Amino acid sequence: MDVIPLPFVRAAGDPYELGLRHGGERAAALNAFHDDSLCRLNKVLARPVTPAGLAPRIEAYRRAIEEAVPDLATEIRGLAAGAGLTEAQAFLLQIRREIMGYRTVPAMGDCTTYARTGEAGPVVAQTVDLNGDLDDQITVLELSRADTPRRSLLLSFGGLLGYLGLNSSGLAVGLNLVLAGTWRPGVPPYLAVRHVLDHADTVDEALTLLRGLPLASSRCFTLCDARRAVWAEYDGGTWRVAEGPETAHTNHFLHPDLAPRDEINVFARRSSVRRLDTCRARLAALPATATPEDHFALLSAPPLCVADNGDIRRERTVAAAVLLPRQGELRLRPGDPSRSPTHVFRLC
Repeated sequence: MDVIPLPFVRAAGDPYELGLRHGGERAAALNAFHDDSLCRLNKVLARPVTPAGLAPRIEAYRRAIEEAVPDLATEIRGLAAGAGLTEAQAFLLQIRREIMGYRTVPAMGDCTTYARTGEAGPVVAQTVDLNGDLDDQITVLELSRADTPRRSLLLSFGGLLGYLGLNSSGLAVGLNLVLAGTWRPGVPPYLAVRHVLDHADTVDEALTLLRGLPLASSRCFTLCDARRAVWAEYDGGTWRVAEGPETAHTNHFLHPDLAPRDEINVFARRSSVRRLDTCRARLAALPATATPEDHFALLSAPPLCVADNGDIRRERTVAAAVLLPRQGELRLRPGDPSRSPTHVFRLC
């Protein structure tokens, strides 16, 4: 078994206080990450970037985030203060994937996500496939905002305010990279996940919130509550939604209205189709009474689990997560899920 440190941050209070606690507890790690080839951007990008060169883009994203989700902008400022980072550095942590884009860093693979409702209760399960060797940046957050009784349990990487997770209302959110349109300053999808978990109780409410955000980049969101499981694809201008008792998604557009706009490269598409077909077949064979460990077994075998080939620029599986919104549980296997134990986090 691989042993990977798994930091856990529990914070309560107003947005600034949440960020202050998060930043304070992860200060050394976040500063080291920032100083590691500028959040490792210069280890994956073909052309190096500098803080001065990125400053106008960071400022454009900061303004967009401030306007659309001001409470999260306040939390980012708290994160900066707690970690001893500049505000620009803290905002860079939130927009790192948007800085990479998809034309300068062609994606070769990414997450596999599915959701299910039924006898065993709702579940969202997914692999987390990223480049940059980010398994050492995993943090689990349990957050209680002072202005709502709603609490959230989230997986985060390197100072992100959110990545995927669930809330105490019984809503769970996962996501997949899909490639289309022009990426531009706006709300990064990871922050959109956090915004939804802060403010939505149901899939319907989550969809309304997502449609109201000026998203920075294309994504597919998987949303699940006690009644519904859906995926919602966004290509930079258009939303399309599908639902069923089981949904699965990888990294190519599935809705016929958006599929012609897909800009995934042919090699990544081949991987995406293969992973989707395999996921659907394994999910169909999984009993309605499947346990969380059954879901991890599904996620931990190739081709859903993408092995490390030693190239930091290539996506690989850096975690697998099983979200149980009815129980308020986030179960996580950090690193290669076929080699790591399951960690269980529950909303208090």
